[in-house]
Amino acid sequence: MRIIVMSDTHGNYSALESIIMRNTDADRFIHLGDGERELDRFIVSHEIISQKIIHVAGNCDYLSFSQDVFTLPVMEHKIFAAHGHQFGVKSSLERLKAIARSNGCDIVLYGHTHERFQSYEDGMWIMNPGSAACPRDGNRPSFGHIDISPAGVVTNITDV
Repeated sequence: MRIIVMSDTHGNYSALESIIMRNTDADRFIHLGDGERELDRFIVSHEIISQKIIHVAGNCDYLSFSQDVFTLPVMEHKIFAAHGHQFGVKSSLERLKAIARSNGCDIVLYGHTHERFQSYEDGMWIMNPGSAACPRDGNRPSFGHIDISPAGVVTNITDV
């Protein structure tokens, strides 16, 4: 199973559209917040692909009715996704990891920092795909791939 993960598109419709349209064969798309306006626009005009999109609200998704977090079982794994602002991810990932663990998750996704991060620690794959529109880490805009198979989990972050 291939999952495309993006975050923090902040009004950049062309970045969001480019990521999704380059990866239409993906099984799922996860948007980690701060991009609900352009995501809603995309969903309205791409009904078939929109069935594969899951998203959470970010701190800049004002008046959103979207969930703040979600969990998603995938094969023998379980994904925890959040924007991250409610868990203090700019200073530490410990609260985020604790909540994910308490929900039985071993794949943890977050955004908010606009900085790429991927790691395997404490039995969890952790990924922040960075910002698809306005990175703050000196890298180009980015998004993530997660490939899950019976052989295991592989994460990767790539440029938009």
